[in-house]
Amino acid sequence: MDFRITEDQKALRRGMRDLLTARFGPEDLREAAAPPGPQTPPHGLDRGLWRELGKAGLFALRLPEDEGGAGAGLPEAVLVFEEAGRALLPGPLVATHLAAGTVPDAADGSRVVTALDLPQEPGAGEGPPAAAGTAPGGLVEHLDGADDVLVLGPARVRVLPPAALDADPLSSVDPLTPLHRLRARPGTGLGEGGQWRPGARRLRREAALLTAALQLGSAGRTVELAVEHARSRRQFGRPIGSFQAVQHLCAGMLGRSETARSVVYAAAVSEDEAETAAAALRADEAAVRNARDCLQVFGGMGFTWEAEVHLHLKRAWLRAEQWMTAVTAEEELAHALQRDT
Repeated sequence: MDFRITEDQKALRRGMRDLLTARFGPEDLREAAAPPGPQTPPHGLDRGLWRELGKAGLFALRLPEDEGGAGAGLPEAVLVFEEAGRALLPGPLVATHLAAGTVPDAADGSRVVTALDLPQEPGAGEGPPAAAGTAPGGLVEHLDGADDVLVLGPARVRVLPPAALDADPLSSVDPLTPLHRLRARPGTGLGEGGQWRPGARRLRREAALLTAALQLGSAGRTVELAVEHARSRRQFGRPIGSFQAVQHLCAGMLGRSETARSVVYAAAVSEDEAETAAAALRADEAAVRNARDCLQVFGGMGFTWEAEVHLHLKRAWLRAEQWMTAVTAEEELAHALQRDT
């Protein structure tokens, strides 16, 4: 079996990179993340860009061709989401992609879909979660800018309008990812409506893998930024990249990024839950630690609004708490090891 990326997959990845370079390059990222002020509007989703992403096939990529999609698989989705992570593209990309076959007009980017991942409940059957309306701590990104909410229970999924969620705004470490927290008082949180359907387990696994792909793209981008800065920044009459300490930082970043890439790509091919857990762990570690090391290479400049490094760290922190946290991934791997022994 040949696991190398095909020419068609390379063209798909190149096309997405070209689109994002033209529509959401580093300058656009910094402008979007600038603190709101008298001359700067509050942060919000760019609906025009969202529709362009839909036309490019980001959301409909895995839909059958007779439904307007490209009939691609998870490996192709991972490649384009890696590019989205490299550009630090904001918005509920994963949720809208997963909802493309369920929510009308989500596939072409006409509607924005966010998601609410309800806590798993031990012993839950195939029905809806018994305490769905009182899920403590449920976080939803871009709730104000969304048209629909994909709600994932322990086993089933349904779609609700944003107004059906009783949620409060929450301060977010990432300026481009506004958050809301579902209220935990009994009898509040989720409104009625929306038919429960099976498939939450599969969607949750795919969401974790696509989020890992976003983290992988961010990890690769911070390697690029660190190496570029180490080559151009001069101290004591020579580039700082000539100093061994900086070289070791960059080498460690590259090692983490490439290790994570192999694990994420493998999980995309196998669609195995344990391998997805390993991918989430590796990608989260690579994104967070690479962003931290990149800040070390940049020094104090990395914390300024003129640089994008700190934005990668903030987004990496946030993504690491979405869909599959380190604790959940470690438990999944432990169960897999027990099953195999």
